[in-house]
Amino acid sequence: MIEPPRRNHPAGPFPLTAPHKSMKINSVLYRYLFRELLQPFALSIVFLTFVFLMTRMLDIADMIVNHRVGMGTIALLLFYSMPFFLEFIIPMSVMMSVLLTFLRMSADNEIAALKAGGIGLFHLLPPVLAFCLIGALMTAVMAIFGLPEGRMASKKLAFETIASNTGLGLEERRFNDRFENVMFYVGAVDSARDELRDIFIEDARDPDMKSVIAAPRGTLRGEKGKFDFHLRLYNGSIHQAAPGSKASRNLRFDTYDMILSLPPPSPSAQNAPKDEEEMSIPELRAYIAENDANKDARYYLTLMELHKKFSLPLACFALGVLAFPLGIQSKLSKRSYGIGLGMIFFILYYLMLSAGWVFGEAGVYPPFIGMWAPNLVMGAIGLALLFASAREYALSLDFIRDSARAVLKRFPQRPKGAR
Repeated sequence: MIEPPRRNHPAGPFPLTAPHKSMKINSVLYRYLFRELLQPFALSIVFLTFVFLMTRMLDIADMIVNHRVGMGTIALLLFYSMPFFLEFIIPMSVMMSVLLTFLRMSADNEIAALKAGGIGLFHLLPPVLAFCLIGALMTAVMAIFGLPEGRMASKKLAFETIASNTGLGLEERRFNDRFENVMFYVGAVDSARDELRDIFIEDARDPDMKSVIAAPRGTLRGEKGKFDFHLRLYNGSIHQAAPGSKASRNLRFDTYDMILSLPPPSPSAQNAPKDEEEMSIPELRAYIAENDANKDARYYLTLMELHKKFSLPLACFALGVLAFPLGIQSKLSKRSYGIGLGMIFFILYYLMLSAGWVFGEAGVYPPFIGMWAPNLVMGAIGLALLFASAREYALSLDFIRDSARAVLKRFPQRPKGAR
């Protein structure tokens, strides 16, 4: 019996000998790549979230030190603001995850081994696209549902916090009319001792008797969730006079207590018109349809917000496809070089998005161009680099590095040895 001649298969870790073996190899490879993408993605999310929160540290410190806002309230405010951060953080984390994963594989010669085994670059693309899809879905949840709900909850919590914490509303050396029928002036607020200094009050709560009260110091206490506050004044004086009468009297006191009330929240304040970021998609579309004839600045802002809810999730695909060929280049095996290029492309994306927002708001060009052009540009660059890499074209991206160095040289440098 004559046996048919056997074909010689290319050597390598994944010999493609049969369709079922090929499918099994692809399945193992895809699971491996997907697991490799998860760790840098999680680290990027944590790191970038920390960076974004650092931008709020001054506000947080001011609320804690000067206004005695509780840590629970601050944690809630940060939690409600997270969707706004995450709709930008997730696409950037997807890009950095793909870039770091394939930089490591390229540095460890895993990409070369896969090519030697007959696996082309396009065989590595499905898990990358699946990962980008997951990132896009997460970003869509943040942009479509998380951002409006977070903004509304943050506004409500901020209103309740200000209402129950008078220190957030009393400004030094200004007249404050937060309390009903009471004009309040405070020269200074001593947060360390929780005291008010140089207090002047005009009390018009009694229509038959107006009082003017002055005291060098006092304390103001309130209970959370209530709108009544206890004011205690020390070593002051009261001048009282009836309207339409020339009679008046002056009193001095060592201690004087007052109960001050804030007006309850009005329905109009709670039901104020929503900002663009607080609107759901049906509300955005309804506003656009109602104001189509009057195309003012808010009309363009609303239209851009609607496009942004879809363009930001799809940025995961544009940035992920761009990061894939950048990571597999042998010339970029140095992580610092590859990460630097990734950051340059993301900054370029963000600058284009910001420019699109500015020009779209001004009506220079249609808002959809400003919101979608960054995705189209980055996606086109990514596809061009991907096809060039698949055909083994040597990619020279040194011009980007040289351009960055040229820009940095324009800034004045500190002389050596200077302190």
